Amino acid sequence: MPFHHKNGLRYFTFDNLAGLSHAVFTRQGGVSPAPWDSLNVGGSVGDDIVHVRENRIRSFHALGRDPASIHDVWLVHGTDVVHADGPRDLTLKPPQADIITTDNPRVTLFMRYADCVPLIFHDPKKGVVALAHAGWLGTVRNVAKATLDSLHARYGTDPRNVRAAIGPSIGPDHYEVAADVAEKVRAAFDSRVESLLEPRGEKFHLDLWTANRLQLESAGVENIEVAQVCTACHTDDWFSHRAEKGKTGRFGALIGL
Repeated sequence: MPFHHKNGLRYFTFDNLAGLSHAVFTRQGGVSPAPWDSLNVGGSVGDDIVHVRENRIRSFHALGRDPASIHDVWLVHGTDVVHADGPRDLTLKPPQADIITTDNPRVTLFMRYADCVPLIFHDPKKGVVALAHAGWLGTVRNVAKATLDSLHARYGTDPRNVRAAIGPSIGPDHYEVAADVAEKVRAAFDSRVESLLEPRGEKFHLDLWTANRLQLESAGVENIEVAQVCTACHTDDWFSHRAEKGKTGRFGALIGL
């Protein structure tokens, strides 16, 4: 089973990342009140920062990681990369980026989500991990390829050696987008777009899971696992910005060597 329980927390792991310290945490097992109940790790959604910090610490402890080893970023739906040589200085504002990489076992990469796609990477040959964040805009900008390009440039990673995972996120059954977004998806995916967009009246349903899988495959990744868990379908487990109309928290994804 991909779901695990530890100290009251419930989290999802991937078979192709077995043996690696990683998790996508559900919303269960934290201290935040509604509408952020309960394991909210987002500091900009209205929840008390004391709750957010406690939830983050609980998440790290569940996997036996030192909370001080964290390196996180401020997500901006782009393709900028931060190479985390050491833990982040928590007295400073986090850098703006949507990709974090590290080859340092004393660093734990951490990101926050609430419908956007968690992309998790491991190159066992080079001893490198990465986390990325792919909403529709990041997907159109090909954040998956940007991550792999950065891993190759920094660490010499060959995409054929990469194990990639596509985490719980909004599924095609719930992800309705307008014509302007659909047009940008068409421009980015060209002939492959038919498998990604389903017309429904004047709107479209977008399949971010398949979109990111196609981009990973095109970049040379052969080992890809897709969670196929929709955050909007399962708000008992996940925060969903779309399903909960913006009044919700953020769940965390974590990986470390």
